[in-house]
Amino acid sequence: MDRDELQAWALANGWQMMGGHPSLVKPRNPKEAIVRMVFKATVVNVEVKKPAGKWEKVSGAAYGAVEPDAETGLPRGLGLDTIPGFTMLMQDNKDRMVFDRLTGRR
Repeated sequence: MDRDELQAWALANGWQMMGGHPSLVKPRNPKEAIVRMVFKATVVNVEVKKPAGKWEKVSGAAYGAVEPDAETGLPRGLGLDTIPGFTMLMQDNKDRMVFDRLTGRR
């Protein structure tokens, strides 16, 4: 997957653009990003915000090493499926995004 494909996947799956990066937000504070994808020239990194406010890289891969899962479409190679609680956070963000659209908040 390339940068555009990853960004399109993220935005369709509950991520939102914050600070120029596709980000997941805290369920209780939807204005604060706690996970983000950072796109570089040849690699994409997944970073998590530590309680002190500093971003820490938790995984990364070259664009060529990131492939969509045949069943779920989840990008393989970034560790999104192996980070504990990550899929639940993505689902919470996606559900909130869909609910906001239904209620007209966005």
